[in-house]
Amino acid sequence: MKKENEGKVIPFQREKSSAKIIKIADTFNFYRGGKVNDVSLAYETWGKLNSDKSNVIVVLTGLSASSHIASSDNDSTAGWWESMVGQDKPLDSNNNFIICINTLGSCFGSTSPVSINEKTGKPYRLSFPELTVEDMASASHMLLEKLGIKKIKLLVGPSLGGMHALAFSILYNKSVDNILLISTATQALPYAIAIRSLQREVIRKDPDWNNGFYSYEKPPLNGVRIARKLGMTSYRSSAEWLQRFGRKKSSSEKLTQNTFGVDNTSFEFEIESYLEHHAVKFQDVFDANSYLYLSRAMDWFDVSDHGKSTQDAISKTQIGNALVLGVSSDTLFPCHQQKEIAECFLQAGTKVDYQELDCIQGHDSFLVDIETFGQRIRKFLTKL
Repeated sequence: MKKENEGKVIPFQREKSSAKIIKIADTFNFYRGGKVNDVSLAYETWGKLNSDKSNVIVVLTGLSASSHIASSDNDSTAGWWESMVGQDKPLDSNNNFIICINTLGSCFGSTSPVSINEKTGKPYRLSFPELTVEDMASASHMLLEKLGIKKIKLLVGPSLGGMHALAFSILYNKSVDNILLISTATQALPYAIAIRSLQREVIRKDPDWNNGFYSYEKPPLNGVRIARKLGMTSYRSSAEWLQRFGRKKSSSEKLTQNTFGVDNTSFEFEIESYLEHHAVKFQDVFDANSYLYLSRAMDWFDVSDHGKSTQDAISKTQIGNALVLGVSSDTLFPCHQQKEIAECFLQAGTKVDYQELDCIQGHDSFLVDIETFGQRIRKFLTKL
């Protein structure tokens, strides 16, 4: 776990991370008010930028992802979309310059609640301004300007990244030629808001959260762990878990005499052990306050805030081609939300390919069913 040391907070990054961190603004003004000085974003790249800078693919991430989308010559560690990005892969770095941006507010190197407020010499924590998806888009645009990139060949956004991509393509409509949106929406549904509300409450109810002023040596691990479990129940489908786990029991040697899993040692069913294993991994690498900020930003986002209606807002984009992918088993971002996006782009004059995929892994399908998603992404990219 990360520690405070002489007023500095060590970023929540792997020690050998290849992410570059670049200052994007002396002062960043937030969409809902407030400002932060010396704002930076972390990013990583694959492939080479061509002479006219026309081969740029930008990937915007989900809530908990870092910029490390795939391994590279500088970092051999597998990324969170390893099979999708790289040489001869669906997002092919042989002919494209791929940039993955760590979202403003994320704890993996970008300015966030764990960053140091130079006025106080301490982390911002809850004094960090209210964060919106629009802020993420503005920060990402500033980063690309710093890199001298004015045009994006393809903007890619799954989940929160899709909201981010929609905001970017509306606010900076001359910058995006084509878009790929996966399991995302123009606004959050009540079910999604409810799940995230419960996650935030669990974190806040952890005594170690201490109103956001927790020690980085003793963070609210239980809150983050349980919040992650709640999230995972919405990221995957019940059909997948029935197929994978059924009512399988954990091996007897893993059990203690405690029936109810007190002290996280006694999980009778394999599904319980699965949730615990993945939640424990997450609790040690993600900051609780960052989770609160990013989660709430998803709740607030509404494309229609940028026009008279959702259609009016999307009509402000100048997208040539759009691939919009939804998953039939996704309960967090159900397919009717992707269909709405596709219909709005179609009305705006964009060439649209909308596909509803019959994957069993729910919202996380794009991370798991690489063959199904990869085929469609590869085919789309060849048309651009």
